[in-house]
This record gives sequence, C-alpha cells and structure tokens, in this order.
Amino acid sequence: MRRRHTLLLPLLGLPGLARAQSFPARPMRLIIPFAAGGSNDIIGRILIEGLATRLGQPVVVENRGGAGGILGNEVVASAAPDGHTLLLTGSGSFVSSGLIQPRVPYDWARGFSHIGYIGASPAVIAINPALPARTLAEFQALGKTRGQPMSYASPGVGTTGHVTGALIGQVLGIGLEHVPYRGTGPALQDVIAGRVDMISNAAAPLQPFLQAGTLRGIALAAGRRSDLLPNLATAAEQGFPAIDSATWFGLSTTGGSPAAAVTAVHAALNATLAEPDVRRRLLEQGLEPEPSPTPDDFARFVATERERWAAVIRTARITAE
Repeated sequence: MRRRHTLLLPLLGLPGLARAQSFPARPMRLIIPFAAGGSNDIIGRILIEGLATRLGQPVVVENRGGAGGILGNEVVASAAPDGHTLLLTGSGSFVSSGLIQPRVPYDWARGFSHIGYIGASPAVIAINPALPARTLAEFQALGKTRGQPMSYASPGVGTTGHVTGALIGQVLGIGLEHVPYRGTGPALQDVIAGRVDMISNAAAPLQPFLQAGTLRGIALAAGRRSDLLPNLATAAEQGFPAIDSATWFGLSTTGGSPAAAVTAVHAALNATLAEPDVRRRLLEQGLEPEPSPTPDDFARFVATERERWAAVIRTARITAE
C-alpha cells in the first residue's frame, strides 16, 4: 500500500512537476550583447562550462553586439519566456546604455527576470601623471582653479566610464568635459599622452600603466579597497562616499520565465562561481566574484542601480548621440 501511494502521489501535481523536471529541456543560449573577444565575451565564456555541467544541457554563446548592448537585450526580452535564453547583464549594457536612449525596444522592468549577480570590478580613477594631483581633493582643487574644464576619456557614449565621469564631476563640483572614444584602448592612450586629463575604468586594463607609472591612480570608486590594487585608497576613505561605481555583471533571462527555471540557473551560477578555477579566471579579468543570495536580491540591486544612475544622467543631461 505504501508503495502504491508513493507511485500515485506525483500524479496529483503532474503539470507543475513536469515543467520543473523538464528544465532545461534543450540546449540553452547565453546572449552576450557585445562582439566576441572583449571582456563581456571572456567573462560569459568562463561560466558556460560550469553552467552546462550543472544544468545538464549545453550552453551556447551568441554574441549580439550593437547599440551599446540594447540589441542583445532585445533578443532576450523577445524570446520565449521559458528560461532557456540567458543574458549577460551588465552595468553598461543594461543600465547606462538604456537610460541615455529616448526609448528602447523592450520594457526593462517586465521584459527580464533577473537570476543572479556574478561580480564587479570597481572603477579606478586615474589621471595623467603630469597633473599635480595625487588625491581626489587635490584633483578637485585643480579643477576649481584651472581656467578651463578638466577632461575625461571614456570608451564611448553611455558606457560605465562615461556616466562615472559625470558622477565624479557632480560630486566634486567641478567641470569635467567628456571625450568619447571607440573603446578603452584609444581612450587610455590619449590620457597617457596628456591630451585628456582623466579616465575611470575597471582595474584590469589600467593595471599595467599604473604599474609603469604612465597613469596615476588617485582613488578607487568604492567603499572598500580592492585586492587587485590594495594600496589605492577608496573615494569613501578620501571623504567622497557618493563616488561609487563599478563595472558589474549578472545573469538574467526573459521576463515571465518560470520561477523554477530562474532558481535552477541561480543555483548553477552560484555553484560555478564557487569553483576555485572559475574564481581565479574571473579575478584575472579584474572581476571580483560575489554571488547573490537569491534572484530577488539581484533584481533589487538592478532596480537600485537604474534609479541611482538615472539621477546622474538626468543631471548631466546625457543623451545618445
């Protein structure tokens, strides 16, 4: 009798149980909203083996670059809401790029179900070493006494580096003229050459130049120091806690996807991030892994980030060019 009840009980909840057991029912896609070869692509590909092993299905990367990440976001927002299409969500591609556009082809709040945080690389604020400043306060004083606005370089309009520079200018109360480039490389070169005063970017691309002395780090835009640059004081330590910015990444999927699918991918993501080899490879990219306790925690983080940066972008009157 006991055996018979055991066999019959699952039938009582068959529809829901079948859905839970069938996920994932086929190979999954990870949409990376940038071209192959960049930091987004590298970080996404570090994760796919661990995700595939734990979910029991291949995870295939698709690079869908364009419009600062908006085209890739649209692919996920318009996919079937079954959790099989994942998005590498990022601070630039999901938050700032969308905020500077007059309209985007999806509803950012309803078009996505957020899964989990991957990690972040706090922004390093660096200047040309010929400038007579070694701290944020000294850079602020220089900006207030110089006859013309200071300048800052970014990898492009709407990038994390763009909006971070705007935030720095607002907090310090100085004029900062934005000089956009097509990528981090050319932006760095003009700061090193002295044609632009400042850049804020993740640590990894700046580190060789900081070590060589061709760039000078004056602050980490964070509340706590980074293991990557332990001797660089934070903006908070220097009296400017509002200067807080990082290049961060997470995983999302199509809005309306089953909660069971979101939970399964979240568990697979956190287990993958706990692998020592994965942590090492992410740290080599300048990303400090930081799993989110629940999908809801990551969703709240994304909403808070959008609200915070929307205020900065409105004040700076940043729009897509």
